[in-house]
Amino acid sequence: MGDCEELKAPDAAAIEAMAREVLAELPAEFAGHAQDVAIRVAEFATEEMLDELQIDDPFELTGLYDGIPVTEKSVSDQPGGPDTVWLFRRPILDEWAARGNVTFGELVGHVMTHELAHHFGWSDADIARIDRWWE
Repeated sequence: MGDCEELKAPDAAAIEAMAREVLAELPAEFAGHAQDVAIRVAEFATEEMLDELQIDDPFELTGLYDGIPVTEKSVSDQPGGPDTVWLFRRPILDEWAARGNVTFGELVGHVMTHELAHHFGWSDADIARIDRWWE
């Protein structure tokens, strides 16, 4: 029996633990703003999420920020629920297998950081500069 026969893809709990490590390691100036962000792990984005983003292939979406960015929050906002970072397990696994040049934990950390950047109000251009460095 080879070692690879005993390998298992990380489950939702393992991915959430990796994402929580990212939160725990945030610099102080960001940590306070991220402490109430919920983390949810699902196999794929819902049809509603994909439709809203005009994405046809669910494997194209590894994560999603659902909430009001810190830079746009107001004391008059009526909270409808916590700001949430969604991580989509199967697309993350697929990207990890296709890339082959990063660890699974690094990829989860990258997706989590990308979605937190939306929470902090970073523009798509700011995030794209980070993503270019990552690739």
